[in-house]
Amino acid sequence: MLVDSHCHLDFPGLADRLPAVLAAMQERGVGAALCIGVNLEDFPQVLAIAEQADNLYATVGVHPEYSDVEEPDEARLLALAAHPKVLGIGETGLDYYWHKDKPEWQRQRFRTHIRAARQCGKPLIVHTRDSAVDTLQVLREEGAEAVGGVMHCFTENWEIASQALDLGFYLSFSGIVTFKNAAIVKEVAQKCPLDRMLVETDAPYLAPTPFRGKPNEPSYVRYVAEEIARLRETTLAEIAEVTTGNFLRLFKPVSPTP
Repeated sequence: MLVDSHCHLDFPGLADRLPAVLAAMQERGVGAALCIGVNLEDFPQVLAIAEQADNLYATVGVHPEYSDVEEPDEARLLALAAHPKVLGIGETGLDYYWHKDKPEWQRQRFRTHIRAARQCGKPLIVHTRDSAVDTLQVLREEGAEAVGGVMHCFTENWEIASQALDLGFYLSFSGIVTFKNAAIVKEVAQKCPLDRMLVETDAPYLAPTPFRGKPNEPSYVRYVAEEIARLRETTLAEIAEVTTGNFLRLFKPVSPTP
């Protein structure tokens, strides 16, 4: 089976058709999905979705793009992360694409998430956009290698990938790897050690070819895995086996789907 390691099932277009989403997952061999929290205000909906099915899980965090939301502290993150369905801390990180002034509040929020992750022993889900150098620096300064995590929707070059791998992080590939012009992402997908690779959709965003430009959903993670198998000259079955094993090893879900 496959696992969608990063999606947003609480977003419009997915939350209102959850039974159909789950049926499509089953049809395409996607056995589980991790629903990622992006702010504290909507976390109750994220958790409620995760509680609806044994093969759905959640994370808690505040996305670096969000500036006008409740600011998390370590105690709040730890309290919410104590739920057995919550497998990780994030989505967190740095985003200088939307915040070109490189705000200090973003870095402080990122540090708060890393400290909470270290305290609860749950992995980080890291977002980085136009900020890879600073993202890696903060991870090192806060000792993030002690807890590890995943660099989600990885789009950086092999040099950045190597540094993330050296910190003990996994690399997660999204539908971008199926795009014709994504040469850098394809190269990293070829070079990434199989035991450090995850696949994701980031649904409802970044639908893979042949659905590019349309709403994404967890069942489409199969197309991501198929492209990685093609690039590495191996089988879909192997990519499914290793990425699912990696997910179980990293996130340690309480009741992993066999």
